Amino acid sequence: MSNYELVIFDCDGVLIDSEGISKKTLMSQLRELGITIDDAYFIKNCLGRSFAHVKQSLLADFKLILADDFEQTHQAVLVENFARELVVTPDIKWLLGQFPLKFCLATSSSRPRTLNALKITALNEYFSDNIFTTSEVANGKPAPDLFLHAAKNMGVAAEKCLVFEDSLSGIQAAKAAGMAVYRYMGGSHLLSSESNLMAEQSDYLAFRHWRDLSKLVPSLISNK
Repeated sequence: MSNYELVIFDCDGVLIDSEGISKKTLMSQLRELGITIDDAYFIKNCLGRSFAHVKQSLLADFKLILADDFEQTHQAVLVENFARELVVTPDIKWLLGQFPLKFCLATSSSRPRTLNALKITALNEYFSDNIFTTSEVANGKPAPDLFLHAAKNMGVAAEKCLVFEDSLSGIQAAKAAGMAVYRYMGGSHLLSSESNLMAEQSDYLAFRHWRDLSKLVPSLISNK
């Protein structure tokens, strides 16, 4: 455990409890188009994915061709909902304040949306030059490109990185990059019996509370 040199955080559902808001917003807009998706569909096809991937999934599964301005409208509504409802995941600021290692953020969300979310939640004091988004690489998650890009820019070899993810696509990306990965399941969107089952059947460590890391990975928590 002491060999880690860099911790890479996903943003949505890991640093910020945003995925429930995103799910609610997307479901509402799709219902207006006559399309209904459930939680399982969202977790499989939308969670941790770029909007381009979501668009492709909706086309393949529902023959739905989204209007050119759908993403722009979706993001505008999401910004409004974030301003009213967005909060950090419990104890994440405590954790960031304890880190003896370098850390960064690697997200499938756009940079403007990410910067706005960090500002709303006051996490921007922890992240500035250490933010990496899918727009900077050729392929989004589950491809390893984004995590490898983040590690390269932070000057750390992939095998020295630990990733915190909530989505299965993000976990696949971390594994493909040759990085260790833990699944954070404390976000409101994963508090379900199905999610518990997914964790029990997994080959990665899953946990719900950031403070549990003091026991799970003691080397990540500063003694100061």
